[in-house]
Amino acid sequence: MRKTFSAAAEKISRDWYVVDAEGKTLGRLASEIAKILRGKHKPEFTPHVDCGDFVIVVNAGKISVTGKRLDQKKYYRHSGYISGLTETSLRRMLETHPERVLQFAVRGMLPKNRLGRKMFKKLKVYAEPTHPHAAQQPQPLEL
Repeated sequence: MRKTFSAAAEKISRDWYVVDAEGKTLGRLASEIAKILRGKHKPEFTPHVDCGDFVIVVNAGKISVTGKRLDQKKYYRHSGYISGLTETSLRRMLETHPERVLQFAVRGMLPKNRLGRKMFKKLKVYAEPTHPHAAQQPQPLEL
């Protein structure tokens, strides 16, 4: 008789990975990062337990997109006031806040609940090639 395996939260080992985003396509990179944050690359994956790893992304400002997406993709935010909707293109967002582009893409691929918010906190994105997480000894991850 087989028993269903369910990972215990206290027994999960978390690794640190560093990913260089230079020249990578936005959506393909975001889906791979979301898979690692969720823990789907591990054999002990359990959907209702956060068993993913930490991911550090460097060079987020040098990410590539295909087609006319730089001008056609829009990011929206609302101030809460009447006619307070602000629209920002992907090109402008990459110039001002390049790390947010990857964060928004990955956040949309994670579960929309408190477990997804906990997984998202394990993502660290930097626009430059340096990061302050050298003490965690992250392993390079080639995607």
